[in-house]
Amino acid sequence: MSDVRDNDMPVEIDFSKGVRGLHHIPPSAKVLMPVSIERRVWEYFSGKAQERGVELSDLVTEVLKRDIEIHEALK
Repeated sequence: MSDVRDNDMPVEIDFSKGVRGLHHIPPSAKVLMPVSIERRVWEYFSGKAQERGVELSDLVTEVLKRDIEIHEALK
């Protein structure tokens, strides 16, 4: 068994130049999340987004938000 002190980590770490929240994702940020959906669902929403002149991701986000609201209201 190797000694814990036998690694490259310093005994004391200097965080004086650290930045709090550097990797924090704000609640309003858009997050790229690859998902798989059935082709006919994609075609339906793609068509609706095109009809409305909005981005597909914006339309799907809107639909999911409404679904969350409905789900929460039924709890």
